[in-house]
Amino acid sequence: MAHRRGERAQKVVNRWDRVVESMTAEPRRQLIVALLDASPGVSVELPEAAINPNVPTDPESLRIELCHQHLPKLAEMGFIEWDTEPLRATRGPRFEEVGVVVEAVHRSAGELPDSLVSGYQRLETERRLSSTN
Repeated sequence: MAHRRGERAQKVVNRWDRVVESMTAEPRRQLIVALLDASPGVSVELPEAAINPNVPTDPESLRIELCHQHLPKLAEMGFIEWDTEPLRATRGPRFEEVGVVVEAVHRSAGELPDSLVSGYQRLETERRLSSTN
């Protein structure tokens, strides 16, 4: 019995590790937010959906990064599915695991330190909205 509990606990730890790892790069965070904004089953266009509007980005360099790094990583985790022509992504079978965490962070924008909010457009908006309610 204790062995099974330990196995289940390790699976949960691994899932949390994947969620945190998925958010360690800005293009991945932007893509997750774009997919949250899109209806389930609807694809988002890339590289546009992975661009932070406050950070100058070369779309062609980002396209290469997405195809060789970010999209394979998120797909391996089960968070997205993607196609190359045209380059786009949809929610994967485990998207909820990362989506619910990002939504929780956004809902908590008013409680986050300024150092994590200022300059991050989505969190700034969420903070403004929460302060008017």
